[in-house]
Amino acid sequence: MSLRTDDPPEDGGPDEALAYIAENAADLARLARRHNLEMLVRLLEMAQMEAQERIQPRGKRDSS
Repeated sequence: MSLRTDDPPEDGGPDEALAYIAENAADLARLARRHNLEMLVRLLEMAQMEAQERIQPRGKRDSS
């Protein structure tokens, strides 16, 4: 059973994949929080933060 109907990125490169992962991890963390699945919340939030951190340095390098 899939929670989302849209497909993951295929040709958008690493930044698009990271954005997709961050968005979906955030959605899953909200779902886990509603059901008091605290360990999953923590793990999913860590995955979201990791994906966001990997996007930000590339954006900073491009703008300098």
